[in-house]
Amino acid sequence: MTDPTGEPPSGRDRLRELLDAVLDEDSTRLADMADRAHSSPFHFSRRLSRDTGESPVALRRRVLLERAAWQIGQGSSVTDAAFAAGYASVEGFIRAFTRAFGHPPGATTAGSGRWLPAPNGVHFHPPIHLWVEGNPRSRPAMDLTALQVHHDVDDTALLLRLAAGLPEADYRKVWSPGRTVLTWDGPEESIAATLEHLVRAKEVWLASIEGSDFPARGADDPESLMSRHEDAGARWIAAVDDIGRRDAWGDRLIDALCDPPESFVLGGVVAHVLTYSAHRRQAVRHMLRSAGTEVGHGDPLEWLQSRNERGGDTP
Repeated sequence: MTDPTGEPPSGRDRLRELLDAVLDEDSTRLADMADRAHSSPFHFSRRLSRDTGESPVALRRRVLLERAAWQIGQGSSVTDAAFAAGYASVEGFIRAFTRAFGHPPGATTAGSGRWLPAPNGVHFHPPIHLWVEGNPRSRPAMDLTALQVHHDVDDTALLLRLAAGLPEADYRKVWSPGRTVLTWDGPEESIAATLEHLVRAKEVWLASIEGSDFPARGADDPESLMSRHEDAGARWIAAVDDIGRRDAWGDRLIDALCDPPESFVLGGVVAHVLTYSAHRRQAVRHMLRSAGTEVGHGDPLEWLQSRNERGGDTP
């Protein structure tokens, strides 16, 4: 039923409404967008313009141009990008693109900027996401988040090295029957399964943040996990550092691969990863001790003291 006020149904995320209604492939006209949002064109346009400072049609046109810039930078032809952006002719697309970016689409490279000025911070994020800039926030003089992130990465590497010294039977033995951390991840009853989820969580979230394809699941033997963690750990530190440097903790990433699409606050993503990583690391410690392996507490105080004694920089 159409809501005459143009407001989304109760419980719906406004950003998901933007994604569903404005950027749906079939929503080429304002009437289509309004119908998808269960609103009249007048109220839908008024609500979107009020909330975003940009009309629905202008928002759609700009975000699709940003997507086209990314597609061309990734090797797509100008013709394919033009029709994917909804233009009736390549010539019309070239004119619009050149006006928006200041250069013709043929001059676009992988390193070219793809975000256009926006009053609302809503931008295209590859491959099929939206990125919503949040309000800038000040950072504390001591970067507590960086300390936690570096400790998590270092401590995970330590646990992987200890696990590599276990017999295969102990590495894969069910030490904690029925143990599940997150229901959608499945059981984590062994050292192998828990360590794999430790590494996998960062790989999956990095793919979303970086706009890359959903990562295939790699091997879970200790050597393979150490290699995967070395790569994911370095990228994770860089990603969180970039978020902090840009004061982007409040930015939202809208993931269209979810059904229905979900929006995630970047600060919440980092907190989520750190929370469950700490839980899993302590679980691995418990299982390692059961297997007869001596392992420390994983205390950040001890880690930081040891790091300082070795002459390492404080994150």
